[in-house]
Amino acid sequence: MALPVLYSYRRCPYAMRARMALHYAGIKVDIREVSLKAKPAHMLQVSPKGTVPVLIFEQGCVIEQSLDIMRWALSRHDPDNWLGDVAAEAEIAMLIVMNDGDFKRALDQYKYAIRFPDHPPTVYREHAEVFLRQLEMRLQQHQYLLAQGLSMADIAIFPFVRQFAMVDEPWFASAAYPKVRAWLESLIALPLFDAIMQKYPTWVD
Repeated sequence: MALPVLYSYRRCPYAMRARMALHYAGIKVDIREVSLKAKPAHMLQVSPKGTVPVLIFEQGCVIEQSLDIMRWALSRHDPDNWLGDVAAEAEIAMLIVMNDGDFKRALDQYKYAIRFPDHPPTVYREHAEVFLRQLEMRLQQHQYLLAQGLSMADIAIFPFVRQFAMVDEPWFASAAYPKVRAWLESLIALPLFDAIMQKYPTWVD
């Protein structure tokens, strides 16, 4: 059988977390790196939303949301129990909602502040810091967001925090989030992250 096809974009945080879950679960896929300025016709045909990641199976089934891809992969193989128990699943879901909602909105405004001239970038950064403070408090209690071991929450959230840190690296390096910095550095240093960040040529239909 042909491998599932994953339309991806290397630097997209949504695609990153999907690739990490698939790699961790040992699920091989045919990664097709897209150009966001010239998206493949096939990808748009099967997923008109036009964003990555999109996972397509030989039988025609399509999973087009990163969290759904993560959950599908972890349902197949989750050796370190990233999903956790029922209580952990609820906590993971809550953190991801906060990340994908208010934090992501503030992150986009901070990163692309020129598109949002109503306020200076520092205002948008302060909005994003509301979430960072919550992460800092959690990480004062244990190495990762829920416990001493990785969970789906860490993998789903950290690509966005990485993006935030890169907007103004000197500021982030001295900001009042030492635990967040250590957490971020530990995740970037994972062999898993290195494995999913290899470069692929742009796919052309």
